[in-house]
Amino acid sequence: MTTRIPAGFQSLPLPTTQLCLAAVLKCGQSFRWTSYPLEPHPTNHPSIPTHEYRLCLRDRVVCLRQTDQLLLYRCVFPGEDLAPEVNAAREAETLTWIKDYFQLDVDLLQLYNDWSERDPVFRNLQSRFPGIRILRQDPWENLVSFICSSNNNIPRITKMVHALCENYSTPLLSLPLPSPVIGSASEGIPYYPFPPPSALAPQEVASQLRSLGFGYRADFIQRTARMLIDEHGSAAMVRSIEPSEKWLMSLRDIETATAREHLLKFTGVGRKVADCVLLMSLDKAWSLDTHVHQIAVKHYGLSRLGGSKAKATVTPTLYEEISNRLNNVWGNYAGWAHSILFTSDLRAFSTYWTCQTSSISSTESASIISPSRKRTRKDSSSQSLSASMVNVEATAISDLLPGSNEGTSLAERVKRRRRTIAVAT
Repeated sequence: MTTRIPAGFQSLPLPTTQLCLAAVLKCGQSFRWTSYPLEPHPTNHPSIPTHEYRLCLRDRVVCLRQTDQLLLYRCVFPGEDLAPEVNAAREAETLTWIKDYFQLDVDLLQLYNDWSERDPVFRNLQSRFPGIRILRQDPWENLVSFICSSNNNIPRITKMVHALCENYSTPLLSLPLPSPVIGSASEGIPYYPFPPPSALAPQEVASQLRSLGFGYRADFIQRTARMLIDEHGSAAMVRSIEPSEKWLMSLRDIETATAREHLLKFTGVGRKVADCVLLMSLDKAWSLDTHVHQIAVKHYGLSRLGGSKAKATVTPTLYEEISNRLNNVWGNYAGWAHSILFTSDLRAFSTYWTCQTSSISSTESASIISPSRKRTRKDSSSQSLSASMVNVEATAISDLLPGSNEGTSLAERVKRRRRTIAVAT
């Protein structure tokens, strides 16, 4: 069946073996994407999108849909319609952003094949979890999001990040739901950009955030924003990139150890949070905590390192030994491989799985994915997934994005959570 491209959307040939939105946007990397179910099609064919995903950037809202072979995208700007050539230029900008954000210059299918040859554990799960890749996010948003992640879970982190946007940014625009819903608001849904450091730096922000349920994280966020503004200044123009945000981006160009030292200076940023940011927005890092240790014990027989307990304290020596072992298994993109292993360990995640796998071969994907990595990863021998640093609760994955529980009653969701909690405990 041929996919009908919706009005206003562009298409990018990209099979779900290279990118699966339903997994990547829900596995604890980014917390601002919203998901809306589309009107069901009677055939339920993989060439027909089932959801639309939206994210508000500084100047536009990006809307994505996906079939088994295509990524459909469009961007929406505030204000009146512009000339066709201006719209074409903006569509080109959006495509560039998509390729950068999802790191599409990395051939994920080739990585999956390499990991499968090296690792029988990965070989057994690759067909169930295709298309999971590490996002390349805005460092400022990524930093604040993972400050929120301390002793937290995905739904609460998501709620906090959206509260920051709604309370410290003005809405960029409003959009109606992609599919009409009886009783829904006709005026549309407002979309808010992520607030810049200058918006979160004032002293009163800490008490305001505490009243919004941020707890001790409120002081961490305000003081981190204040440190950035005091050191690097703020922008004079609304919605422009602030000097402190540019400075954070510049950490991509320095060595991993030096970038980590800079991040560790911020209030509320320890080794785990720093390494999350290094991996997901600064093109580098290996991070290791008790979750990675548990995976090493469970799947790779490394229990003798650091003692027999899976939750052993991750000392510098243990950190080095396990990172070397796992890097020998997974290679330079070890952080990417761990993201898939971590996702597969979330029991509730498999019940939410929606992506259809594609039979595209490595040769066929060469026309879609560029053959070489354009960015050089500093200290690429050490990378790991961040979501494991977040203390993510698997029982709450299905509640991450709006519309994710469509067709499931409240009673069924409660029963499912109880079953998962019982297994976990």
